Amino acid sequence: MNILMIDYEYPPVGGGGGVINKQLAEVLVKKHSITVMTSGYRDLKKHETVNGVEIIRVPVLFRKNMNAASVISMLSFYPSCLFAGNTLLKERKFDLVHSMFAIPSAPAGLHLAKKFRLPHFLSLLGGDVYDPSKKLSPHNTPLLKQTVRKMIHDSDRVIACSLDLKERALEYYGNSENIDLINHGIEEPHFKKRSRSDFQLEDDDVLLVTVGRLVARKGLSQLIEIIHEMNDPRVKLLVIGDGPEKGNLAKQADDLKIEKKIRFLGRIDDEEKFQILSLSDLYVSTSDHEGFGLVFLEALATGLPVICYDKGGQTDFLEDGKTGFLVPFGDRSRFVDNLMQLCSNTGMREDMGLYSSEHVRNFYIDRCAEKYEHLYQEFDTNEDKK
Repeated sequence: MNILMIDYEYPPVGGGGGVINKQLAEVLVKKHSITVMTSGYRDLKKHETVNGVEIIRVPVLFRKNMNAASVISMLSFYPSCLFAGNTLLKERKFDLVHSMFAIPSAPAGLHLAKKFRLPHFLSLLGGDVYDPSKKLSPHNTPLLKQTVRKMIHDSDRVIACSLDLKERALEYYGNSENIDLINHGIEEPHFKKRSRSDFQLEDDDVLLVTVGRLVARKGLSQLIEIIHEMNDPRVKLLVIGDGPEKGNLAKQADDLKIEKKIRFLGRIDDEEKFQILSLSDLYVSTSDHEGFGLVFLEALATGLPVICYDKGGQTDFLEDGKTGFLVPFGDRSRFVDNLMQLCSNTGMREDMGLYSSEHVRNFYIDRCAEKYEHLYQEFDTNEDKK
């Protein structure tokens, strides 16, 4: 099949939604032709092929940050994608259009699919359905809510990445019979092992690690407060990622006089990310909500127990007491108790880590891609002709 994917963010630009698109595309391209249309950014090539996937980057306005899109950049993606997509679809035959995110990707993807009489697939990935940290969360903003509802009901197939997201889509945007559930997956990580000393980390420290864009939804301010509250000189927090909240978080650590216990590593490549994860003792998150939580799978794959709240898509695969602890949302006291328990119990951490590293094998990207292929085949016009 010849598949056109529409995603306003695609690595190296953006966060988890782009990452899953990249991993999915690079598995699917082994059997199919995959073209991704995404946002341009600074000096990134307008047209290139990476790992077999053709990438077309269209110009957007005022995209100043690789990690976070501005409202104007998201709005400008629509006409820019329409123009480039219209030209592309006149020149080449595609079998379907697959949009990642109900907004801002799907309005352009659905328009192109309808114009060229192609099936339209829509993947719901998180903030396009529900984001409690944003004033303009689609579920609470009339115009955005109406747009998301239309994208869901007019698409031929809608795929939610978690049960939590599917239930929220049904709750906020009305009943729909065409919402399927396909959990995300990750590539099995392969990386060169390194020692703590390579990163100037102490062997005796209990290293907590968290990964993600530094935005309000991730709740890192609360995590820094918890590190301060624990008052344990052995416990250090490694923060992987960048974003608009970095300055505020660094200032918070300084004001609490724990700046030496919080280390902001910034945006790093996958190799170094997995090296840091493998050297750590625990993965921690106080996020307000996760559509799925790809980083939790990455933590499990490196043998880390995970402590987080039970609000979001991570409840599809994290198991309380086995992969770590799922804490009732907002129960900060229990979060601290569970964290202190694991920080002081090496044996428990090791047992949970061993279970996690086996359990995660059920969520590798190949299985995710197989499920998408099964849905694609329902609309495969080439298959009909055989």
